[in-house]
Amino acid sequence: MAKPGYGKRSAPGQQPRKQDDFALLPTRERYVAGFVDHLPDGAAMGIKQLAKQLPLYGQQAISTALNALSVAGHLRRVRCPVGAGDECRWVSRTFWSRTARDNEWWNTYLATETATQTAAPAQDTAPPPPWVPAEEPPPPTRPENPPSAEQAPEPTAVPQQRTPPQARDAEPAPPTREATPSPAYLALARLGRNDHRLGLSADDCTALEPLATQWLDRGVTTNYLTNALTAGLPAQVDSPIGLIRRRLIDKLPPQLPATTPHTPADTPTPTRRLLVECTDCGRPGQPEALPDGLCRPRHQTHTNPGNTAPDPTQLAAVKAHMANLRDLLKPV
Repeated sequence: MAKPGYGKRSAPGQQPRKQDDFALLPTRERYVAGFVDHLPDGAAMGIKQLAKQLPLYGQQAISTALNALSVAGHLRRVRCPVGAGDECRWVSRTFWSRTARDNEWWNTYLATETATQTAAPAQDTAPPPPWVPAEEPPPPTRPENPPSAEQAPEPTAVPQQRTPPQARDAEPAPPTREATPSPAYLALARLGRNDHRLGLSADDCTALEPLATQWLDRGVTTNYLTNALTAGLPAQVDSPIGLIRRRLIDKLPPQLPATTPHTPADTPTPTRRLLVECTDCGRPGQPEALPDGLCRPRHQTHTNPGNTAPDPTQLAAVKAHMANLRDLLKPV
């Protein structure tokens, strides 16, 4: 599985799988497309990972085949944001469509929020490809239905025990449940561990708990409460409960006016549009700027491989570099 990038994401509205889905493609592209089509959503779509699983072709051949599949309308590589708020990051995904799509369809699909929702990992519903080894069967589990009354063993009779007369007359006491201490109680109980001068007993914490709860009800944290009670202590504290009660009453924070929280509907959520990556070089851009999933230079090279003339500037730089190398090789 890809983590975090180049994971496969299936596009919606595809036709059912048939044997001649990629019959019009060349042999290499048909082989790669059949393998990618059977991969589950979330599988790695990097060139190195595909080359490891397809021993017939190397990384350069896989890269060329993916470019051809992008031009044929079967895949698009995009950069999509994940996370929320300040923790948002960009990851790469590969959208795959068994049914060939034109540029208008891909541009419309990638411009909608459906593509953003599809960027989340989805469960795999396609059957595994034939070259994937079968998993070992899980160990047998016990049946959920218990045995019937006829098959269940008879319960063993327990001899009746004698109870003393006093125990018979007394009513059984209800079971006691220890209540979970409140945050205010815990904050008071920890004062003695932080500073031995403020050691309180359990009864003292119970008596002061309502006053400390008023602090927490006004929006302060337990750390704020602890700092307010322990700041500026005298060298010797004769009555910890008296000192803490006095501070809880005198230093009670003010009650802030209630403010209406902003609901998500009040603040519009920014629309995050996907950026399409060039399938060959990875250059990002808007879907309209990358026809067939390729940037302009790569698209021209792929569509017109024989008409690409070398750049005169690059030729001059290569000649100058070679001349410099020849001068360095000359004997002194």
